[in-house]
Amino acid sequence: MNPTIKHVTQNIIARSQGLRSAYVQRMEKQAEQGNARAHLSCGNLAHAIAACGQQQKDRLLDFTKVNLAIITAYNDMLSAHQPYAQYPQLIQQKMAELGHSAQVAGGVPAMCDGVTQGQEGMDLSLYSRDLIAQSTVIGLSHQGFDACVLLGVCDKIAPGQLMGALSFGHLPTAFMPSGPMPSGISNDEKVAVRQQHAAGEVDKAALQQMENKAYHAPGTCTFYGTANTNQLVFETMGLMLPGSAFVNVNTELRDRLNQHLLSHMVGITRGGSAYRPLYQVIDERAIVNGLVALLASGGSTNHTLHMIAIARCAGIIINWDDFAQLAEVVPQLSSMYPNGPADINAFEQAGGVPCLLRLLAQRDLLHMDATTLYGKLSDYLQSPVLKGEELKWGPALASNNNHVIAADGKQFNRSGGLQVLSGNLGRAVIKTSAVKAEHQVICAPAKVFDCQHKVVEAYQQGQLDQDIVVVVRYNGPAANGMPELHKLMPVLGNLQKQGFKVALLTDGRLSGASGKIPAALHLSPETAKGGLLAKVQDGDMIYLDAIKGRIDCQVSEQELLQREPVADSKTKQDEGCGRELFNPFRRLVGSAEDGASILFG
Repeated sequence: MNPTIKHVTQNIIARSQGLRSAYVQRMEKQAEQGNARAHLSCGNLAHAIAACGQQQKDRLLDFTKVNLAIITAYNDMLSAHQPYAQYPQLIQQKMAELGHSAQVAGGVPAMCDGVTQGQEGMDLSLYSRDLIAQSTVIGLSHQGFDACVLLGVCDKIAPGQLMGALSFGHLPTAFMPSGPMPSGISNDEKVAVRQQHAAGEVDKAALQQMENKAYHAPGTCTFYGTANTNQLVFETMGLMLPGSAFVNVNTELRDRLNQHLLSHMVGITRGGSAYRPLYQVIDERAIVNGLVALLASGGSTNHTLHMIAIARCAGIIINWDDFAQLAEVVPQLSSMYPNGPADINAFEQAGGVPCLLRLLAQRDLLHMDATTLYGKLSDYLQSPVLKGEELKWGPALASNNNHVIAADGKQFNRSGGLQVLSGNLGRAVIKTSAVKAEHQVICAPAKVFDCQHKVVEAYQQGQLDQDIVVVVRYNGPAANGMPELHKLMPVLGNLQKQGFKVALLTDGRLSGASGKIPAALHLSPETAKGGLLAKVQDGDMIYLDAIKGRIDCQVSEQELLQREPVADSKTKQDEGCGRELFNPFRRLVGSAEDGASILFG
């Protein structure tokens, strides 16, 4: 194994020893209690089965039978989650055929960040992850279950479900993906029209027509954002069937994979030799494998938050330094938009996750001894196919498209797609996989804003036509929920296209769609909690070096200390659109470096 991978893993194990040991002991104690359904009182059990038909009641009263919990994030506004409408019924039907049972244990909220981008609701997006974790726990707290399937794909939803499920880590648990939508228009065309609209060259009707062509059917959005990063990383961690993440929605292969997963779940429940509880799957090796896949694929910056929070729920402590050390030895091996023009369907056709894992295994960058939901990690280097009526897996081959997944022995970039920046303002993360080399170092004057909408207004008034580092502060977790700042991308992209040197510095987020603009994100400590970004002024020279990992305000330490911090100039943002109910989150939320969670105080 690569010595850096081994070293990082050993460091994680050492720093997590006490917390991880306590977590494992808690899970083992829960497992030792045996069938939780058998411990319910007669009244408890009567309530749990009251709405069931007689055959299902008989199975639920037979404690040798498996009862599968379904935690669903279905709603029909999210294209990726709309296919889940029929899943509970199909799951229950298949489990009945197998002689067992399934019940919807609970539903969790499922916000579409695509709908709320730039809107008030986006202030609730990151908070929703922890609420989803809590909702998952509430569903499973009925304690009538032997295993669990998670129906969730998108941005904060799947991480939140996994975080909650880890509190019931004695249960075998799997994700059941819905799959991506078919490809619409090209990503290059999508970006071009957005930039044209930002520049006033096309009207809103043209923009709407383009967006409708890009997002046009049931299934996950096809660019490589947070939703698809979830799927790639979680498959690598062994939380679904091999090769199942990106099989298209509503296809025969997708249906057969779902059925096969249910058969497999029956076989790995407590009491048998194949028992495979979640707490044994999510260990330090799985976390490092997930980080390696994240870096190799140029995945979403959101996972510098989510992976920290997920690991913490499993009693494992990781930090941004782990990301940085791994990025030094993990090359970028795939290229999907925004890192390149291809979409997730092109990635799947090129060989998908099994092909990527094959390349990582060739470089000794994976813990091949990691425990997985299904077989061994070596089984995840295989792809599913239908041969007649039979579902089979075959070895992953070399990339079918070297522009999307690298050829054997080749790579797109020497280091992984994420980097950690440090300097006199704090620490930040930057996604480098889509940023050209000539844009990865910049020194330019700051223009300071407290709101992304003010940036757009300044651009429209011609106030940004220069070399510039746009600073957007008071957008961290405690300030306003750390909304994604995607309204900035067409604007900054146009400035860069005009020949200006451009960068973004913020304590806010951009997610997997951060692209060709160097963007220092998640700056910690955040402005609302004493971060020095509150002292940056218009005209201060900001130095960003994504190669050496530096972010500095070129003002003397003495002057920075003497300056008074500037208060948030935005109007009140803790009311309206339900935000008033999340005041406790704003008070309790941790820093971005700690996963931006309320759960670990």
